[in-house]
Amino acid sequence: MRRLAALLCLASLSGCLVGPDYQRPPPATPPTPEFKETMGFRPAMPNDTADRGPWWQIYSDPTLDGLAAQVDISNQTLKASEAAYRQARALVRQDQSGLYPSITGSASAQQTGTGSLRGGGTVVTTNQNGNITSTASQYQGGFALAWEIDVWGSIRRTIESDSAAAQASAGDLAAARLSAQADLAINYFSLRISDQRTRLYQATVAAYARSLTIARNQVDAGIASRVDLAQAQTLYEQARSLLVAEGIARAQFEHAIAVLIGKAPAEFNLEPGTAPEKVPTVDAGVPSALLERRPDIAAAERLMASANARIGVAQAAYYPNIALGGAITFLSGGLGTLFQLGSSVWSLGPQLAATLIDGGARAAQVEGARASYDNTVATYRQTVLTAFQQVEDALAQQRILVQQEQIQRAAVAAAREAERLSLNQYLIGTVPYTTVVQTQTSALSAEQTLLNIRQSRLIASANLVKALGGGWREADLPPPVPIGGLTKR
Repeated sequence: MRRLAALLCLASLSGCLVGPDYQRPPPATPPTPEFKETMGFRPAMPNDTADRGPWWQIYSDPTLDGLAAQVDISNQTLKASEAAYRQARALVRQDQSGLYPSITGSASAQQTGTGSLRGGGTVVTTNQNGNITSTASQYQGGFALAWEIDVWGSIRRTIESDSAAAQASAGDLAAARLSAQADLAINYFSLRISDQRTRLYQATVAAYARSLTIARNQVDAGIASRVDLAQAQTLYEQARSLLVAEGIARAQFEHAIAVLIGKAPAEFNLEPGTAPEKVPTVDAGVPSALLERRPDIAAAERLMASANARIGVAQAAYYPNIALGGAITFLSGGLGTLFQLGSSVWSLGPQLAATLIDGGARAAQVEGARASYDNTVATYRQTVLTAFQQVEDALAQQRILVQQEQIQRAAVAAAREAERLSLNQYLIGTVPYTTVVQTQTSALSAEQTLLNIRQSRLIASANLVKALGGGWREADLPPPVPIGGLTKR
């Protein structure tokens, strides 16, 4: 009964925990009621209410939808992140095993013999010549129990730490998935704009070919100089060069998409197409919601919880380790009597071990654990600030690029009209060919700028969704691993 009482006492003590309990620190700068770039500005038809799970569907592009669905299946970076998450979960289960006793078993069989010596040191195994021999069998089996009583909560703090780290790994996986999806969308938009740029250059080459024919006819008729012909030839060749060079950019975007969906570039081909006609605007909503939308913020916060628990692990090293050990061994000369009580030897009792002098090692470990926690706090706050910056940048781009595109469309219309008028005036001889060259160059440049703005708008919209966390929420984190009722200390 005394032994049972002692064991129950130890079990009751095992509910204590040393080290600070985790409380989430606030961001360095509390979120304002609304984002700076949304003050006084509201998109006419925001798509913030759209389901951001498959968020790329807001672009209404079936080809993009099909490509984005392959990212989760074949992207190798995501597979690596998913494997890291499974590894983190396995580590938690490994930690949990430390709360329970371990039992080992052993068995052996041995045959021994003795004999007398005769000349030359040879062992005689028979009874001839009066030599005496004997043999004996010995069988042994047993079990041993070892149980480290988690009196000070070191094991449970380790579980708490690694459980939070596993949640952080889940956040990293979600962040990697969102990043891959956004990169795919950005490369896809860039490829489609490259297709449109290719069509622009093809139309430009055809238009410059007609201008070259006009200049050649004018020279043949003796009403224009060969300088005009040389200038027309120059514009024509430059347009052809731009058309050829655009193939490099398109190939690179296509190769990037192939890698993002887990294919070798040689296995993937995307037919020419057009970019989405409409660029959806996305409302950023309430800034405080960003703390729940961003998986990288959630991961950084979980790393704080993990580092905080490690302080308790370091502090538990100040206290002695208490373990319960036991063993029972059976020893017999025959298998039939091996597991009888008369053949057994057993032992059971507590064990205590403590470090008396360590030269300040434990104090240094606690100090290091606190410094590691402070590091994660600073990283968390910087992650929040960076997230706000990225949202503000994307909102500013979304707002300003809409205005810029409207202005640039007017500039393109004016440039095309100037090109048409200058060519007509050249045909009747009222302006030199240099005027035609200038207007054609300006018109091409205006078209290029318009396509660049369109590309920037599409990229900015994808970056805004990424900055807002896509369709992810903090509730998507796996629940923490329960470690039983705890008495805080």
